[in-house]
Amino acid sequence: MIKANDPDLHSWIEIAPDSNFPIQNLPFGIFTTPERDPRVGVAIGDYILDLCVLGQHDFFVLIDLDPNVFHRPYLNDFISLGKPVWRAVRNRISELLQNNNTEISGNSNLIRECLVKQSEAEMLLPVKVQNYTDFYSSMEHATNVGSMFRDLENALLPNWKHLPVGYHGRASSIVVSGTDIYRPKGQTKATDAEAPTFGPTQQLDFELEVAFITGKESVLGESITTYEADDYIFGLVLFNDWSARDIQTWEYVPLGPFLAKSFASSVSPWVVTLDALEPFRVKGPEQDPQPLPYLEVLGNRNFDIQLEVLLQPENGCEHSISRSNYKYLYWNINQQLAHQSSNGCNIQVGDLYASGTISGPDRSSYGSMLELTWRGTQPLLLPDNTTRQFINDHDTVIMRAYGEHNGIRIGFGEVKTKILPAL
Repeated sequence: MIKANDPDLHSWIEIAPDSNFPIQNLPFGIFTTPERDPRVGVAIGDYILDLCVLGQHDFFVLIDLDPNVFHRPYLNDFISLGKPVWRAVRNRISELLQNNNTEISGNSNLIRECLVKQSEAEMLLPVKVQNYTDFYSSMEHATNVGSMFRDLENALLPNWKHLPVGYHGRASSIVVSGTDIYRPKGQTKATDAEAPTFGPTQQLDFELEVAFITGKESVLGESITTYEADDYIFGLVLFNDWSARDIQTWEYVPLGPFLAKSFASSVSPWVVTLDALEPFRVKGPEQDPQPLPYLEVLGNRNFDIQLEVLLQPENGCEHSISRSNYKYLYWNINQQLAHQSSNGCNIQVGDLYASGTISGPDRSSYGSMLELTWRGTQPLLLPDNTTRQFINDHDTVIMRAYGEHNGIRIGFGEVKTKILPAL
């Protein structure tokens, strides 16, 4: 077992039983306060542990790294050091936070210096995203969309069960949770219209996704196997792939998503390491037909992570509109990375690979408004007696996720975004 995952560990920091961030989690992120410039921190309970301060006090002296790597505005430099370093640092942090360790807890001045309340910090984008790929890996979602736009018999295109379908998205418009976004504009064409028009989308949608971040580079021309993939993947974040469905419908033939997707995508600020998620590994859906050899995997490669989407109207309350699970994905992260690199495409530190919309087997678990309202034909009724076909201006969409095993809850926090009217 990875030492930091021990379910018997307890911290000297008081942590609520339902906290997303017990001592067994220790996700990494970038934070700032009025007194502290951007730097690397780790979430623990309601606090952030300032790794820059710990580095200055030589708490990582036995690990082969320059402590200044924690004084950076992105995680890229740290995660480029590789999996043995990620694991050693997380294990050392766990050791320092355990209730029988007094290296920090015995020094009140050091406690004040290295612990920051999360409520008093601003979270920043955790990585400088080099490249962004969005996959289409949920069979339930692909079947729903295919049924809407084609028919149930031909819902899945012929290639779908043979490879993880994906497209290259726009890295520059990925923003951190809490960043408001403007309703995008673009060309749309009504079914009965002779020509398209230009204006704000009338079908703004969220997509419930989880993304992984790579921390190791590959060489151009080199392929990564499904068995090597774990060494390349640093951790996972929640991901909201915003979509303008009416713009998408008009533009996607023949080359696929473009302006309907590139205006914004939102990510949660804390990166939950692959190590922390080990207890939540489960077997994925049965794959039939058998994947080609380069996509074959052994063991449990999916994760049992509960997912939830909430919608909050302006001046209203949060209302849960979807509950799904990451384990529903047909194509897992090892297969996604293996396929991405199979043609020799080089992988970079800070690449972000999103799962595609994660939908479950029934309407309550669908991961987009497109599915929840069946293309707007079955509007959602909210507690304030308003309805939604898609997302309105001033609505806030919130996504949350956690896994629970042996009484330990490993949470992702949330990705939260408010929609502003088009400029």
